[in-house]
Amino acid sequence: MAQSSSPISGVAERYAGSLFELALQANSVAKVESDLNSFEAMLAGSSDLTRLINSPVFSSEEQAKAIAAIADKAGITGLTGNFLRVVARNRRLFAVPGMIKAFRQIAAEHRGETAAEVTSAHELTAAQQTELKAALKSVAGKDVAISVTVDPSLLGGLVVKIGSRQIDTSLKTKLNSLKLALKEVG
Repeated sequence: MAQSSSPISGVAERYAGSLFELALQANSVAKVESDLNSFEAMLAGSSDLTRLINSPVFSSEEQAKAIAAIADKAGITGLTGNFLRVVARNRRLFAVPGMIKAFRQIAAEHRGETAAEVTSAHELTAAQQTELKAALKSVAGKDVAISVTVDPSLLGGLVVKIGSRQIDTSLKTKLNSLKLALKEVG
């Protein structure tokens, strides 16, 4: 795994690596990945939860109690539930989004896949996701696990990140490029 200069990504990679090894031993990588996806969806849908994990105002006890209650209510139990509790007690909740991303990458590599982050202007249908996976497989040379997020500000098109490569076909970027080109001409 590549080393990063960011302390947050270093923490995230270490925690994700440890979680992956525990999940592998327990033969529950798919379950942990599913639970992490559920938690990520809750995080994306709740500004209060985002504030809880990012704010230094809350004590580790308060964060641990809140995360335990949220995990129990969401049915995130076992290894993932315990992991989130430990992360909260250790005051590392701020790094959870990076941990989820790093876990996905480690799990994909273990399956012989490469992970890709896809941002689209609109929700992709199952057929579009299948077609995108096939196109990315021809570029990457192996199966690609995609994580799709929706950003309406793109207006149209996609932004795909595979490792250190980024493919940006969004209408927003094309319009910005055209705007710059017109400024240079005039």
